[in-house]
Amino acid sequence: MTRRTLGSSDLSVFPLCLGGNVFGWTSDVAESETVLDAYVAGGGNFIDTADSYSAWKAGNVGGESESIIGSWMSARGNRADMIVATKVGKLRSRPGLSAENIRLAADESLGRLQSDYIDLYFTHTDDDTVPLEETVAALDALVRGGKVRAIGLSNYTPERVSEYVRVARANGWALPVAVQPHYNLVFRAEFETSLAALCAQLDLGVAPYFGLGAGLLTGKYSTAEDMTGQVRAVAAGVYESDQTWHVVDALREVAAGNGVAPATVALAWLRDQPTVTSPIASARVGEQLPALMAAAEFVLPQADAARLTQLSTGL
Repeated sequence: MTRRTLGSSDLSVFPLCLGGNVFGWTSDVAESETVLDAYVAGGGNFIDTADSYSAWKAGNVGGESESIIGSWMSARGNRADMIVATKVGKLRSRPGLSAENIRLAADESLGRLQSDYIDLYFTHTDDDTVPLEETVAALDALVRGGKVRAIGLSNYTPERVSEYVRVARANGWALPVAVQPHYNLVFRAEFETSLAALCAQLDLGVAPYFGLGAGLLTGKYSTAEDMTGQVRAVAAGVYESDQTWHVVDALREVAAGNGVAPATVALAWLRDQPTVTSPIASARVGEQLPALMAAAEFVLPQADAARLTQLSTGL
């Protein structure tokens, strides 16, 4: 299976990143392990999680996803084969990007992951209450100490990405190698008009989250009414517009014409966008995974890609 180098790093990743946000939330331990096993069996090696997953579920405190992944890797003995990305900054008990919080949060994530290193450590969101120099220095210390292999930035503006890089270069500290933006077939403008060119300029890998638009791009919703009462309906609703539904209709047609699932087409379109390395998508149960995995190799015909691009322009 072809793998891709993530930005300027030495991390070689599968062209579909498995999202761990559902582990410990809508997927219990057994189902999470089923999904993880199937992902690896299909050639996957890139998993995305965070210390805050899944603190929003009643009874959870955060770290559940990391703990499931860590126990699974320990049981399978495959830590060295996996590229694990996790994040700091949004866990209720470890908020923000102060040096002390980053240090403590990293150690706690390492414990849950049952690992002595994190492959890719993302700042989950920007924190302008802390001097950027303090954050960059703290992350550099983790790299120098061998606890983190590479640094990534999630939910940063282009201006703050540029400033982060300036501070890192000025002090000889570790540069970021990747960003994690909100980007998909029906949410394009924010990334394409602001951050994409900078990623190309700085050789930053891109691992977009919400690659399937909170389920909208799986084709399971046909109207806004279909989303009512669904687990991720609130998130999917951010994309709601007449144009979006035209794109979803076309997505279904393209998928049917190629004999694949709409999710396969949506992820393949995203995979092929300039600077994108590995889109992130989650599977709640094992039965959802084949359509996602197929996107790693599916060749989207040029005419179909152009049609989807044209229909979704401006979103």
